[in-house]
Amino acid sequence: MINKVKLVTYILLPLFISCLSFSNKSMAHGDTVNSEVKNTVLAFHHALKVGNKKTARALLANDVLIFEGGGVERSAEQYAKRHMLADMKYLAAVKTKILEHTVKVIGSVAVSMSRSKTTGSYNGKELDYEGMETMTLNDINGEWKITHIHWSN
Repeated sequence: MINKVKLVTYILLPLFISCLSFSNKSMAHGDTVNSEVKNTVLAFHHALKVGNKKTARALLANDVLIFEGGGVERSAEQYAKRHMLADMKYLAAVKTKILEHTVKVIGSVAVSMSRSKTTGSYNGKELDYEGMETMTLNDINGEWKITHIHWSN
């Protein structure tokens, strides 16, 4: 059973924030915090793209919740053991361009929302699609950690 903090962090807060305007302005913090969050998200993407499992894992909270393709992974270790290497292999083979990326920060919680365009080929299949990503991050001991990811296309 999900506790109340996880309910707010993973479900209610992203829903609330997604109802707000989709702009590049931070709600409660200046551009520095906004940039720190955005840089964490981009560093995670880069680590996956170049196959750096150690860095990708370090940017995830231990209890990260990842939704992708109808599946769920309930911890960083589960993701690292089950799906991370497949994501790395896939992202190394395709080209992804960010179309828009917005970060909203409220206190020690942030939500990153982005749309991207992916092209290329993978396993003999030509790809050309737009995807969406929502990430929730928490400031944990002075570091922004990814606590939830939802990928869809």
